[in-house]
Amino acid sequence: MTDGHIHIERGPYTLEWIRKFVDKAVEMELDEIRLLEHNFRFEEFVSMYDSVCAHSEFVNEWFHRVGGVKKLDEYLELIEKVRKEQFPVKIKFGLEICYFPEFEGLTAELTKDKGFDFLLGSMHFVDDFAFDHKPEHWIGVDVDRIYRRYFEDSVLLARSGLFDGIGHPDTIKLFGYKPSYSLTEYYEKLAEALAENGMYADQNSGAARRCPDTASLGMDGELIRILKKHQVKIITSSDAHCPEDVGDKIRELNDCIQNC
Repeated sequence: MTDGHIHIERGPYTLEWIRKFVDKAVEMELDEIRLLEHNFRFEEFVSMYDSVCAHSEFVNEWFHRVGGVKKLDEYLELIEKVRKEQFPVKIKFGLEICYFPEFEGLTAELTKDKGFDFLLGSMHFVDDFAFDHKPEHWIGVDVDRIYRRYFEDSVLLARSGLFDGIGHPDTIKLFGYKPSYSLTEYYEKLAEALAENGMYADQNSGAARRCPDTASLGMDGELIRILKKHQVKIITSSDAHCPEDVGDKIRELNDCIQNC
């Protein structure tokens, strides 16, 4: 079993910290873990967030607490250090990158030939709206428009050629807000784009862990069925941000995939 989306941001860049994730992976009987960082933590990517910070005082305050706190070389040095060690589970290292269509060039420039095992493209903002921070931010928002733009940009993400996978493809539903129309057409377009570009989809337990009252476990069943129809690979993940959550509901996520 694989946990394909694990953040290491809450600890130091040391082998001791990485071993905590490995130990939990062994306990959860995982074969492979994929460790990553959010791109916004690195100062090289900070310019990508000027517009979203200007759009919201909340996001501006959040970003200036967590953004640009590391240099990318620090992370790359940790990766090389870990690769020289032997561990009882397979470890891959990557980067989760917020997708903004206007920053495809910068993303390519900053990630090319850096030695990452994988790059995960994710939607966290729609036209500068930070949809996954607080449910009250949705009050007064045109839900239909946000969903439409979310999936339009998700298709662009898949077609960009920048990423190996797409993170939590329908996480926009985490607070329970739904559009008035069917998403089937958007699911089809996204699955087609992922298939054409050899990308995988991230079947993720993070939203359900964070919002158990409003978020379903993993992707919508219809989306899973459409991804399978287009033979898009699906990788299970916890979206853990601490060792304790590694492997969270991986078996249940696999069951969802099998039963759809």
